[in-house]
Amino acid sequence: MTRNIIEVSDLSVAYAHNPVIWHINLAVKANSRTAVVGPNGAGKSTLIKSIMNLNKPLSGKVEINGKKPKHALKNIAYVPQKGEVNWDFPTTVLDVVLMGRYVHKGWFKRMNKADVAAAMDALSTMKMEAFKDRQISELSGGQRQRVFLARAICHDADFYIMDEPLQGIDITTEKLIIDTIKALQAKGKSFLVVHHNLDTVEEYFDHVIILNKSVIAQGTIEEAWKKENIDKAYDDRSVTT
Repeated sequence: MTRNIIEVSDLSVAYAHNPVIWHINLAVKANSRTAVVGPNGAGKSTLIKSIMNLNKPLSGKVEINGKKPKHALKNIAYVPQKGEVNWDFPTTVLDVVLMGRYVHKGWFKRMNKADVAAAMDALSTMKMEAFKDRQISELSGGQRQRVFLARAICHDADFYIMDEPLQGIDITTEKLIIDTIKALQAKGKSFLVVHHNLDTVEEYFDHVIILNKSVIAQGTIEEAWKKENIDKAYDDRSVTT
């Protein structure tokens, strides 16, 4: 039986005393491509941030490989939503990707040739090596997303958490990202991805968590990705504010 890389138990989170997600119980399988889907306001990003130890829950707990999140973050590569990134910060593409190495070296140690080689390999995987000296602010949305996935690859983590990585990008970049995710999964990596396009869930992922404040369904695509579960999640009457 495949082990769980993440276990969430009775997790509830509120902002300004307003519940956002409540009584979340779920498990993410190791070596899976797991999508988190649900309508706007369903709590998808809140769930991701709670797993990353960026939110303080009202109740419940999260374990990653049996550890508290703060003790497991070194082995997690995180790709945030594009809107959470300051794209005007003056830095080059190569420097952004090299940030993926800091988790192994610390912030105050100089990068060596091996670190630069790892960054260039990651950029090559995402077909962005020709842009290494370009300012990140000069890139298109799809190019920026390629760079952030290259940074995650450079981290060389076992588990990747990605918040809407396919939102607002070109189809070529979307295909490259999915092909890269599948290639990394073949090497034993695991993925938890917030995803918005219901039409591509079956093609892109092998597990799914359907969320609307609480978990509607979870499991393999065959087990959970059913019309009744999707309808229940996206029925406006099931969303409370």
